[in-house]
Amino acid sequence: MDFEKAFNHLKNDKIMFFLISKFKKDITLTDRYESNYPKAISMLIIEQQVSFKAAITIKKRFLTLIKNKNTDEVLEIDDNEMQSIGISHRKVNYIKNTYLFFRENKIDFENLDENKVIKELTRIKGVGKWTSEMFLIFILFKTNIFSKGDLALINSIKVNYNISKLSDQKLDAFIKKWSPYNTIASLLLWKSIEEKVFYKKIR
Repeated sequence: MDFEKAFNHLKNDKIMFFLISKFKKDITLTDRYESNYPKAISMLIIEQQVSFKAAITIKKRFLTLIKNKNTDEVLEIDDNEMQSIGISHRKVNYIKNTYLFFRENKIDFENLDENKVIKELTRIKGVGKWTSEMFLIFILFKTNIFSKGDLALINSIKVNYNISKLSDQKLDAFIKKWSPYNTIASLLLWKSIEEKVFYKKIR
């Protein structure tokens, strides 16, 4: 991905210019990449509705649990054993649904457009639009994805742009302005929340 080209486009927005000046060297897409798709989606399922810190701990335990196991062997892991590492019963089912889906379906995701990727992945019980969008960003490296359902992104916009109530119309205007680099805008907004560094606090 050509980050410089993306930064040059986004810096016309003064808040993005500020975030780029702060986090330019820290922005990457490869830190969460996983070539094994069911494993990648399982990691995203673990991240659903838990804190960032808790997700890191549980993902490490999950990777240890499934190390050197093929799809069939992962599916054979006892549900209670998965739950013992901090994965809820519901998410255990979602993870196994994911491995079953990829065992039974051979799909060339890299050559599908974004909407078709979302359509295919959301066939898996437990995989919704947010998880599919994170897959598009961190696994397929799509450059123009913005997840409207990501609360951290919405909160980052509200704080950085000093907006108390973010309407759909206003959000769509941001997405249009940042296109075709909404993914990079998202990375900057996430980093702002993670580091607690916001534009409005230095004005």
